[in-house]
Amino acid sequence: MELQQMRYVLAVAATGNFTRAAKQCLVVQSALSHQIAALERELGAKLFARTSRRVALTPAGEAFLPAARACLEAADRAAADAAAATGEIRGRLTVGIIPTVTGIDLPSVLHDFLRAHPRVRIALRSAGSDDLAAGIRAGEVDVAVLGLPESVKPRGVRYRVLNRDHHVAVLAPDHPLAGHRRVDLATLAQEPFADFPAGTPGRAQSDLAFAAAALTRDVAFEAMSTDLMIGLIRRSLAVALLPSRFVAGLPGLVTIPVTDGPARVEYLAWSDFNPTPAATAFLETAGHPAP
Repeated sequence: MELQQMRYVLAVAATGNFTRAAKQCLVVQSALSHQIAALERELGAKLFARTSRRVALTPAGEAFLPAARACLEAADRAAADAAAATGEIRGRLTVGIIPTVTGIDLPSVLHDFLRAHPRVRIALRSAGSDDLAAGIRAGEVDVAVLGLPESVKPRGVRYRVLNRDHHVAVLAPDHPLAGHRRVDLATLAQEPFADFPAGTPGRAQSDLAFAAAALTRDVAFEAMSTDLMIGLIRRSLAVALLPSRFVAGLPGLVTIPVTDGPARVEYLAWSDFNPTPAATAFLETAGHPAP
């Protein structure tokens, strides 16, 4: 059994197609098919059910996949550790980001990081803070920027505080409240809102503030995309509460301080167990070295 055979199996499982898998692996399809067939003979089981129209994992293939993935990850980590011992950082780095990052200039950090470590390949994953923290704990994300309510701390990960911010009301320029110098939650509660999906940390920041004020509101639009939220606001379809640093300077919007509004803390988080050389180097580049 060879590592390359495992890579071919994972590629076919991911693409559902031998032709696309061969293209992804930079190999001719006949060679990929031959290697998978040889592996199946060695295992004594078919990994894929094939028809002229589709390819699907068999029960044996489903059972084979997790251990094969772990084996390849271990091999990649071994190569990265060996290279790091000679002073070279390489491998894959997965960076998670929330939609409202303000605490770190990620493009600039990545620019400096890749100038120093050009053999590292970067994967960027955008998601909510809970999903990113779970990804770190599962070993699927190396480092991530999280945004949490002021009363909540990251769980099961190492972290550093990047910044603290307060939310402001975000309105269209022609909204009746646009001329106010300040606004409170009771006034905003009369408006339709655009916000993150219920249950996410981004949504919790506003939900906790309204609950503390014993107020209810109408969240008319739920979305993870801040671009979509801002588009709805510009069309006067909704208002929102968003971090002040995130919306500062965005055109076509009015922002108003909220007297009793929510606050959030942004964190840089990483694995609390055996971070990869690439993750450690990234943290150093970002100015937040792991202890």
